[in-house]
Amino acid sequence: MPAPPPPDFATLSLAEIARLAEEQRLPPVEKWNPQHCGHSDMRIARDGTWFHQGSPIGRIAMVRLFATILRREPDGRHVLVTPVEKLDIDVEDAPFVAVELKREGEGAAMNLAFRLNTDELVSADAEHGLRFEQREDGPRPYLHVRGGMEALIGRSVYNELAEIALSNDSDPPGVWSRGAFFAMEPA
Repeated sequence: MPAPPPPDFATLSLAEIARLAEEQRLPPVEKWNPQHCGHSDMRIARDGTWFHQGSPIGRIAMVRLFATILRREPDGRHVLVTPVEKLDIDVEDAPFVAVELKREGEGAAMNLAFRLNTDELVSADAEHGLRFEQREDGPRPYLHVRGGMEALIGRSVYNELAEIALSNDSDPPGVWSRGAFFAMEPA
């Protein structure tokens, strides 16, 4: 039985969009190709804080709503997209931050799930991989969320991952999730 068609974003109210976001049924932004309309005057800071015209967006419901229409373009830019407009948004590092980790199982049978700063849930697996960069200011761990977008893994969550990796006795150190192994070293 085919899946029902995605909802028409243009006809949804903000309340309906928020409900869909909570249920993690995201609008089909990858199918929308509207004309570029400029810059949104928005920015996502490295710590995951969203800003509009220099002021933090204090309503998490608004941040969640904007996150559902966020897309990464083939050239690496991030945009907010609807069926009728596309606006650039500045992203300092990654558009999301993984703020909580839940783990089940051990070794190769382990499963890892992350909660993002937008309350979206992502399970690490072959499609939602972990990668690690080494930068001058230290390691940078990331989780693939969707459509080329990543979540920077917060320091406390990274420390949990490091403890798990060290207890695995693998060489190189790493973690398993849903049958995929992620070495905790720069690629």
